[in-house]
Amino acid sequence: MNSTTPHPSDLDTLSLQLRRPVRDVVEIPARCTCGNPLVAATAPRLSNGIPFPTTFYLTHPAATAAVSRLEASGLMAEMSQRLSADADFAAAHRGAHENYLAERERLRGVAGLDPVWEIEGISAGGMPDRVKCLHVLVGHSLAVGPGINPLGDEALERIAEEFTPQICICATSWDHEAAVPQRDLSRHVRRRNQGFARTQDADAQDRVSQDPEETA
Repeated sequence: MNSTTPHPSDLDTLSLQLRRPVRDVVEIPARCTCGNPLVAATAPRLSNGIPFPTTFYLTHPAATAAVSRLEASGLMAEMSQRLSADADFAAAHRGAHENYLAERERLRGVAGLDPVWEIEGISAGGMPDRVKCLHVLVGHSLAVGPGINPLGDEALERIAEEFTPQICICATSWDHEAAVPQRDLSRHVRRRNQGFARTQDADAQDRVSQDPEETA
């Protein structure tokens, strides 16, 4: 399966990889040699109305784990220093930022969404001036191919012994027999629910203060 169009089985696989229900996937821009997703291209506005700037979301557990170890090694700070010292390197990083924005706009059109003004001009991963998240840069590199995001390309080279899209290690990277997650426990959903709960509590307090005999 080489199509970028997400199939229902792709969405199940993504949910198993992420261990939460996947949401608002527009395309599967990068796949393992076996066909499993490596990256999900997410709509710039989620169906619950939240703006979502991380257009290319790295999902393969082996890739995300390898990139996390790379981040822990201090590579992001090293890359940020190189951006400050090397004008050509910084220009290439800015070019990756512009490509990210262009790809997001393309995907917005594919999804049939209105412009998402809240994230206009904002890409992800620290672009265009610094390095904040290697997962974003690697996801971008996998999605658009080599030569666009030089820092993502470099990170992929550095993790090649642990993960490369040319060698399938999907069988041992997540539980293929698990039930597909149905409940979203991601951080932004927890925060949204906590905010809703606080609002409900405040409303109840207001009602009690206005009418002491009314029960919440």
